[in-house]
Parts: sequence; C-alpha cells; structure tokens
Amino acid sequence: MKKLPLLISAITLSAVSVFSGNAIAQQATSLDDLLSQLAQGKIAQSKQNLDREAEFNTKKSQQIQLLNQARQQRDQAINLSAQLEKNFQDNDVTLGNNTDALNKRMGELKELFGVLQQVAGDTRSKFQTSVISAQIPGRGQFLDEFAQSMGSSSKLASIEEIERLWFELQREMTQSGKVHKFSREIVLANGEKSQADVVRVGGFNLVSQGKYLEYIDETGSVAQLMRQPSNRYLSSADALTSSTDQVVPFALDPTGGSILGLLVQAPDLQERVEQGGAVGYVILAIGLIGLLIAIERFITLFFIGSKVNRQLKSEQASNDNPLGRVMLVQDKNPLDNVETLELKLSESILKEVPVLTTRLTFIKIISVVAPLIGLLGTVTGMINTFQAITLFGTGDPKLMAGGISQALVTTVLGLVVAIPMVFISTLLNTRSRGIINILQQQSAGILAERSENSEKPLTSKQGA
Repeated sequence: MKKLPLLISAITLSAVSVFSGNAIAQQATSLDDLLSQLAQGKIAQSKQNLDREAEFNTKKSQQIQLLNQARQQRDQAINLSAQLEKNFQDNDVTLGNNTDALNKRMGELKELFGVLQQVAGDTRSKFQTSVISAQIPGRGQFLDEFAQSMGSSSKLASIEEIERLWFELQREMTQSGKVHKFSREIVLANGEKSQADVVRVGGFNLVSQGKYLEYIDETGSVAQLMRQPSNRYLSSADALTSSTDQVVPFALDPTGGSILGLLVQAPDLQERVEQGGAVGYVILAIGLIGLLIAIERFITLFFIGSKVNRQLKSEQASNDNPLGRVMLVQDKNPLDNVETLELKLSESILKEVPVLTTRLTFIKIISVVAPLIGLLGTVTGMINTFQAITLFGTGDPKLMAGGISQALVTTVLGLVVAIPMVFISTLLNTRSRGIINILQQQSAGILAERSENSEKPLTSKQGA
C-alpha cells in the first residue's frame, strides 16, 4: 500500500511532461490538488486541439484551390510539350529537305570549299616556319579564322575571303624570291632585346649583324641562334649585312633552317677534345711537349747545318761548329801518325754526336706511346658505355653516346699525335745523320791527306 502513492506520483509526472505546453505553475501539496490540476490541464489541452482543428478546416479549402491550380498548370505544360514536339518534328523534316536541296545546288562547289579549307590549313603550317612572317606578321590569324569558318557546314567562303587567300599565297611566292632589309626588334643570345636591321634572304634565312637568326612563331619574335655555324658561314652573313646592292656570296639554307639547325649542333674542335676527357688532355699535353722539342731540334740542327756548310767552303777551321772542331784536331796534332789521328778524330766525332741526336729518342717514344694512351681511353670509354647499358639498357642511345665518344676521340687524338711525331722523328734523325756523315767524310779525308803526306818522304828517298 505504501507503493501506491509513489506509482500515482510517477504517472502524474509523466502526464505533466506530456502536456508541457500547459505546465502547472503551482506545485501540488496533496493528491486531491494533483487530481484537480490534472483535470484542468486536460480541459486546456482539449480546447487547444479544437482550435487546431478549426484552423485546419479553414485552410483546407485553400489547399484544395492550390491543388486545382497545380493540376491546371500541369495540363497546360503537357499540351505545350506536345505542341513543341510536333513543331520539332515538322522543323526537322523541313531542315532535312532544305539540306538536301542545298547539297544538290552546291554540287562541285562543296568540293571546292573543301580544297580551300585544306589549302588554308597547309598555308598556315607553312607560315609558321616561314621567315617571311618575321617581316609580315599577322598572316596566320586570317588563315586560322578562314579554316575554322570553312569547317562549319553552314558557313560558305565569300569572294573576298577566297581572294585574300589567293593574295597571301601569291605574296609568299613573290617574297620568296627577294632579299629585303627591314628593322625590327631581335632577341640577342644573352637574352637582351635590341632594335637592329635584319636582312631576309627570300624565305630561307634571316641574318643581322653578321649572325644567323631564327623566327619563333609561338611568340612572333626573332632571336639569334644560341650557337652559330663556323666562321666561313658567318663571314658570308657579315658580307651580306654590310653590302649595299652588291652581289656577295652567301651560305643559304634551302630547307629554311633545318640544315642550319643540324649544322650548329655539330660539336666544334674544342668540344670534340673535351669529349676525350682526362685521357685526351694527357695525349694533347704529350703531343705539345713533343712538338716543342721538335721545334727546338729543328732550329738547332738548322743552325748547326748552316755552320757546317759554311765550314765546308772555308779552309780555316772554326770552333763554332762540329766540323770546325773536328778539323781543329788535325791542326792540334800535326805530328801524329795516321792511326793516332784516326782515334782522335773518332773521339771528336763521338763528342759531337750527342749534341746532334739529343732528345730525338724522346720524340720517337712519344710517337709510340700516344696510340697506346689513346687505346687506354678507348677501353675506358667502352667500359663507361657498358656500365650505362647495364644500368639503363639500350633504349636510349644518348646514354651510350658519351662513352662511345670518349672511346673514339681518344683513339683519334692518339693517332693525330703519333703520326706527325713519326714523320718529325724520321726527319730529325735524317738531318742529324746527314751532319754526322759529313763529319765522318771529312774525317776520312783528313786521314787520307795525312797518310798521303806521310808517304811522300819515303817515295823521295827511294828515288834518290
């Protein structure tokens, strides 16, 4: 029985929470007060529900009216859609009939417009690489618009557009046979811009200030080539730039720049030497040393040979040349017999031989060692090539080009050094041997003269 009041209180609190909109301001002090308050709340809630029902009934007629309006709009849209669909079908049939009639009336004219579109596209591609556009800009814009308009089946070319296309083709052909000088802004190799006189040679090349130029269609600019061809081509460009109505020789690229582009990509002498790497520089250093020694030997032997030739023409022995020093041996030993004099002459000649043949052996060694060093560079380059193949495969030949270039360049450098050294060594040996032979011949003549003089007294005594 004690739990009954607690249960009733719980039910009462639940009911009060449901009807929170009409919460009771005062707190119940007994069960009778609580029952009275619940009865009042129920009555208030019933009145609120009646008010809501009345409001709903009032708006019900409005909702019905809105529904009827929406149905009318739907019916009108359905009727309009059906009418538009019928019009579309009728227009589609009419358009097909008109298109067929247009195609029949155009006949071969449609093929002509197709050819005009193709010619406009080809001409635009030609103008992109033509150096004439450097002097006459803006030609490509008309051709782009013309080709795009011709791509539409509803747009036909007018007489003015056809004549403009004809004019552009004729102007390109006419300007291709002229050499014209004009002034415009060019981009130098260092990136700076400068206003300069540009000479256009037909539709082939542009030159300015003795340098070859290129036309860049994307930016509409004219720039100097980053790398220029060799001096013999630049000299002709300089002559053309500075000439005034004279006929001058000029290195012309008939491809409009393709051959010139390949020509400037070819490495020059310095770049080829750099491809040889450290081995190539060693070969050149050895060759330079051999060349300096050869020059010194040539000069020395030339002066010695000149002095020996002068001594041959003189009876008075001089101490400034090998032959004179050999002849002085006879004067210093007038009483020696032939055998003793022969030994002293041989000794004098042997003293002169090292002066005449010094460092010639080193030149011969260079002629032998240079190809061997070149072979070393060849082996090193091939090792680098095979390493590149191992790492990256054979898909890209540029990865192997460095090693192959080193292999070939070092071989060439070795042969370039060795072959002249062989000729130089032979020539120097021949010249030195020639001087030595003169010394030996004169020595033999001195001995013969001494022997003849020593036999004269004996002959005179036997005659007596």
